[in-house]
Amino acid sequence: MTSATNPATELTPFPDHTQLPESDGTFVKNFQEHPQSILLTDSIKPILQKRHPDGQYCIGQDCGIYWRITDPPEKGAEAPDWFYVPNVPPLLNGQTRRSYVLWQEFIAPLIVLEFVSGDGSEERDKTPWKGKFWIYEQVIHSAFYGIYEVNKASVEVYHLIEGQYQPLPANERGHYPIHPLGVELGIWQGEYQNMELPWLRWWDSQGNLLLTGEERAEQERQRADRLAAQLRSLGVEPEA
Repeated sequence: MTSATNPATELTPFPDHTQLPESDGTFVKNFQEHPQSILLTDSIKPILQKRHPDGQYCIGQDCGIYWRITDPPEKGAEAPDWFYVPNVPPLLNGQTRRSYVLWQEFIAPLIVLEFVSGDGSEERDKTPWKGKFWIYEQVIHSAFYGIYEVNKASVEVYHLIEGQYQPLPANERGHYPIHPLGVELGIWQGEYQNMELPWLRWWDSQGNLLLTGEERAEQERQRADRLAAQLRSLGVEPEA
């Protein structure tokens, strides 16, 4: 008597994130890119924690989004400098994600961001099956696509409307509203990690800059110092 086999076990499965390369072997283009990604992630975390109290979201920083099977495998991926996907688990089967695999999860990123290091032509390339712009628009279907150029102190944002990217107009503050998140994206001139640059940053819908954890701690310290000074002016020692 022969035992029945499960038909699913006879199929050759598509590779998952543990079987695909997590890097294409290229270097990060400059010393600003990594801090820029950290700045975006750190400052938006409170927003995402409110939006996802169950913790079901993931952020990719220079991680591959696999959209087709190729040989070698990494040719079938794009690696945005920063992207956010809602309503997916941060871990897969208890493992840290090595990449984001569309045929494994199906949910498109809400926003992908590219940091330009050359002349910007790569990020705006609409060549079918090859260009980044075309792939994000026609295959990955990210609702928002941002192209940030630190050397020009600029960002341009596109919104996917009826399958096509349309330029998103800036508001009166010069920011680009990302309405599903209730935030705005724009350029902030200032110092971060010892570099004075035009950084890409988030604001809330009222135009308040979203602070990093370090900035929030410094803001609280300054508030405490002001309160202490006020108390002393009244003849009261704060420690008392």
